[in-house]
Amino acid sequence: MNSEAIAGVEIPDSRLAREATELIRDTTNELLFHHSSRVFLFGVLQARALSLAPDPELLYVAALFHDTGLVDPYRTTTQRFELDGADEARAFLLTHGIDARSADTVWAAIALHTTPEVPYRMDPIVAATTAGVEMDVLGLNLTRIPRELREQVVAAHPRPDFKRRILSAFRDGFSNRPDTTFGTVNADVLAHFDPGFVRGDFVKVIEGSDWAE
Repeated sequence: MNSEAIAGVEIPDSRLAREATELIRDTTNELLFHHSSRVFLFGVLQARALSLAPDPELLYVAALFHDTGLVDPYRTTTQRFELDGADEARAFLLTHGIDARSADTVWAAIALHTTPEVPYRMDPIVAATTAGVEMDVLGLNLTRIPRELREQVVAAHPRPDFKRRILSAFRDGFSNRPDTTFGTVNADVLAHFDPGFVRGDFVKVIEGSDWAE
C-alpha cells in the first residue's frame, strides 16, 4: 500500500490492485471507472460509519468490477449483468492467487449489489460494496458521510451528468437480454426507456405454472 488517500481512505496499491485498475481502465470507460472508484471510497466510508471492517483490497476489486457486465468484453446475453461482473472478478482473483473463499465473497458482493437489504447481513465486503453503490447511484444514506468527505471523493472522481449517463449505461448494458431483468430493479430501467417493454409478472408466472391445482 502507498500513502495516497482520498477523503481519509487509503487507496490499495498492491500488485493485485494496480493490475485491476489497469484492466478496468483499459476495458471499460471513464464513466464506469470513476463510478466504481467512488463506490470503493463511499463503501469504505459507509463501512466505517457502520463499524464494519472489510478487507480493503478485496473491496477495491469488488468495486472496480461491479458494473463490468454492462460493457464489452464482459457483457453476455444469457444472464444478469451482475453475474457477468461477478464471474469476471472471481476469475481475476483466482488467476492472481487469491483463495477461493475470498474470491467467492467478492463474487457475492458483485452478484448482490442491486439487491436491497440482504448484503448487509453478509460479509463486510458484500455489505460495503452495496453501501457504496447505493450511496453513489441512489443517494441512500448520503448524509451519514460528512459533506467535506463527499466533496473530496467527487473532486477526485467527478460525476458530471451522472444520473442521466448511468441510466443510459444500464439501458445499453442489458437491453439485449430483457428477460434477465425479471424480479430485479433493472426492469425499472427498461420500462422507463422502452414503451414496448413488458415486465415479467411474478403472479402470472405462479398462476400459469405447469402445476395442476
